[in-house]
Amino acid sequence: MKKLLTVSLLGLAIAATTAQARDYDHVRIGVDVPYEPMEYRTPEGELTGFDIDLGNELCERVGVTCEWIEQEWDGIVPGLLARNYDAIMSSMTINDQRRQTVLFSDPYFTPPSAWFAPATSELEETTKESLEGKTIGVQRGTLQDNYVTDMYGNVADINRYSTADDMVLDMEAERLDIVFLDYPVGKATLIDSENRDYQVVGEKITEPKEYFGDGFGIAFRQRDEALAERFNEALDEVQQDGTYDEIHQKYFGEEE
Repeated sequence: MKKLLTVSLLGLAIAATTAQARDYDHVRIGVDVPYEPMEYRTPEGELTGFDIDLGNELCERVGVTCEWIEQEWDGIVPGLLARNYDAIMSSMTINDQRRQTVLFSDPYFTPPSAWFAPATSELEETTKESLEGKTIGVQRGTLQDNYVTDMYGNVADINRYSTADDMVLDMEAERLDIVFLDYPVGKATLIDSENRDYQVVGEKITEPKEYFGDGFGIAFRQRDEALAERFNEALDEVQQDGTYDEIHQKYFGEEE
């Protein structure tokens, strides 16, 4: 009986290991689209962006096929926990609050946040006094949402949006005085757009860390340590051999 039990347990262990390895052959990655230049679709419908190109390169180095699953931001962590996908690579900031729920890779990008307003705006700074009575736009559930809510929620009106594109549309319609975004996203969608005339208000922001965290990371379920480590090893490879710099240059050009 003991021998049968031992054989049965061994079989279960081998089966579990095999299932885990099989899971790693195909990795589904959750992403919130659009968030240009990080993740967006071309006019032809192709999914592209910094996260997408880097993620595809990492998958190739890890030796898995990757499938991108689109999910709106406010449901992206619940979707991971519900096993709708195996990881999130969607400009997610690493912070202590999220660490309680997910396991992060090493940071792969550390952008500042910034305020953007129409070029005709008279706003020159973003103090409580200057933003009193103004309408601020943020993407719902982001670190920018948390920061603006805590710092300005008692003096300004805050409009929250499911996507950055929806926010920009309201900005164009003059329903917002100012928006707060990851700097690369605001630069791509507002500053660099040929048909739009916007400006950065004040300095770029990276502090306090309780809001702005430690950069962007890939999020995994907490028990998937082996998968996270494989992606960390691949990330180190692309940073060492210059591939990361090539992808970064493609989407951001020279650092400002």
